[in-house]
Amino acid sequence: MAETMRAMEITEPGGPEVLQLCERPMPQAGHGEVVIKVAYAGVNRPDALQRAGSYAPPKGASDLPGLEASGEVVAVGEGVTWPAVGDQVCALLPGGGYAQYVMTPAAHCLPIPQGMDLKQAACLPETFFTVWSNVFERGGLQAGERFLVHGGSSGIGTTAIQLAREFGARVFVTAGSDEKCQACLELGAERAINYRDEDFVDVMRSEGGANLILDMVGGSYLPRNVKSLDEDGRLVQIAFLQGPKVELNFAFVMMRRLTITGSTLRPQSDLAKAKIAEALREKVWPLLDAGKVGPVMDQEFPLEEAAAAHARMEGSTHIGKIVLKI
Repeated sequence: MAETMRAMEITEPGGPEVLQLCERPMPQAGHGEVVIKVAYAGVNRPDALQRAGSYAPPKGASDLPGLEASGEVVAVGEGVTWPAVGDQVCALLPGGGYAQYVMTPAAHCLPIPQGMDLKQAACLPETFFTVWSNVFERGGLQAGERFLVHGGSSGIGTTAIQLAREFGARVFVTAGSDEKCQACLELGAERAINYRDEDFVDVMRSEGGANLILDMVGGSYLPRNVKSLDEDGRLVQIAFLQGPKVELNFAFVMMRRLTITGSTLRPQSDLAKAKIAEALREKVWPLLDAGKVGPVMDQEFPLEEAAAAHARMEGSTHIGKIVLKI
């Protein structure tokens, strides 16, 4: 392989325009690691947060953005039994996806689902790792429960709708337009709430309250989420588009025996992520192989237009996933 590769780097904290093409050294596969020749890289909110200077990479991770990709394995380190050189995979990345080649732990790779192309597969890892670990493992969603997911038309939201539906939950969502609400209904949501026209608190209380809420908005949504929960309900927080600080009357949480929890994926240990990958391969990949769930695609951009991809994502007009073609 060549000694250098093309990549998209963050030249300084700022808007989408700070993303610029560069040449970087080729990554190397250490023990338990693989190098992937990237076909497509998913674009996610954490990429934009990193670009803006508010989400630093973990120690030892690439400073290049990009937390998921698909492509062909071109090198493997010692101790790797799968995948092998030549295998096509999709993978959760510690960073570095906006490049021609990327290194990641082999245990964070997953096979390309049957009938799915590399473009679709690039959209799976970040959202499916996030949804599975937060909705099913941390949130404990059960069949028959009322599940509210905010941002239903996002990559996280469209994944959460489908998986919750397949595991027998009643799915409610919020979204910001009738078009987005309709897309959520077509994916299996029982009720789509246009937050510009309706109050999700009133809707959920009329349904008996949510057993579980997945929220990425934060801010003013936190006390409203608490009001929307049924007794013994759970709130899982995974992002803060409106900010992380808010005043909350905790007496209401105590009286109704509510649970508030949350997580971020990127800082977790390699072992923790490997365990999520194992669970996905066992319980979710058969659904992908069977075509029962899948990524909702929005738009593709070439690597050189990563700034335009970020602008589209931050404009919140997209439905589903945005990808870069490397």
